[in-house]
Amino acid sequence: MSPRPARRRVAVVGTGAIVSGSHLPAVRAHSDRVELVAAVDVDPGRLDAFRELAGEGVAGYTSMDAMLDAARPDLVLIGTPPSLHREQTVSALKAGAWVLCEKPLTLSLAEYDKIAAAEEASGAYAAVVFQHRYGSGAVHARELIASGELGAPRVAHCQTTWHRDAAYYAVPWRGKWVTEGGGPTMGHGIHQYDLLLHLLGPWTEIRAMAARLVHDTESEDVSTALVRFENGALATVVNSVLSPDEVSRIRIDCADATVELTHLYGHRNEDWVYTPAPHVPSERAAAWNTPTADVPSSHTAQLGTLLDAHDNGVRPPNSGTEARATLEFAAALYKAAFTGSPVHAGEIGAGDPFYPAMHGDHPHWAPKERA
Repeated sequence: MSPRPARRRVAVVGTGAIVSGSHLPAVRAHSDRVELVAAVDVDPGRLDAFRELAGEGVAGYTSMDAMLDAARPDLVLIGTPPSLHREQTVSALKAGAWVLCEKPLTLSLAEYDKIAAAEEASGAYAAVVFQHRYGSGAVHARELIASGELGAPRVAHCQTTWHRDAAYYAVPWRGKWVTEGGGPTMGHGIHQYDLLLHLLGPWTEIRAMAARLVHDTESEDVSTALVRFENGALATVVNSVLSPDEVSRIRIDCADATVELTHLYGHRNEDWVYTPAPHVPSERAAAWNTPTADVPSSHTAQLGTLLDAHDNGVRPPNSGTEARATLEFAAALYKAAFTGSPVHAGEIGAGDPFYPAMHGDHPHWAPKERA
């Protein structure tokens, strides 16, 4: 058995809440495999506060390029606003570092393809944070569905109904196409429908609607979609930041069982419920219960799988065509909503207005004129 590689050198870019609250605990949980050596933030005060929280040995930088030159990290964790993701990811890849970046990895499919080109040129990989795939409950559900144990998938529902107030959108980069890439379709519901795609596989057709019902934003504050999957299943997808009773939910009705996940920002085994069809024997249904080992969905769980890939020199999950598929779903939802026509998988490419921008330069949804 070959020895485990030396601890990987890790740097974080952005030191706000998502990095200090999720990435830092993940790094600490894998302290036998990684060492946090550097942090980058344009706000010196925030940077100093993070370094104090992180402990000794973490060098601070206000420039990512300076950090890459000096620290030479093996892995860069990016938790900055979405408009910075593409440029920062490409810089890290060019420096030979792997990347784990917060969602959305890019603001458009065109930007994503620039990252793919940078991966090919560098030999390094960029993955996007979709931590809900990595909880033990999700792993188990996918195995049951993929194996056919629950029968053929028929009907599904994916729901991200959250609440965000005006103060949330007072942050300058939120609610704007050029800095956030979209509304709850890109910034909130993307976690749930990424998990839905992970469970059900490729989709073939989408029809959608989107609206600005409450917030004074450029992008939508609610969207809904009807989706046909390659396996024949039909699904609804709802993304909202207008919902007082916040919940995240996925329900999949298969021929032999319904599997349902209800949570908010993360799930455990107990959040998954299996209901057998009347014809299913109880002993068969009992075998569907999620295994005893409870791995919550988390940055910690996803980081572990990325480190496994790094150790083995193989592409990590949630990168490449796999991650692009989730971004393509978002672009297709927007195109269907803003044009009023169905969109089919694979149709958005170079030359399509929804390839370089999620709003497709549609006059009603394009960025507002600024005085």
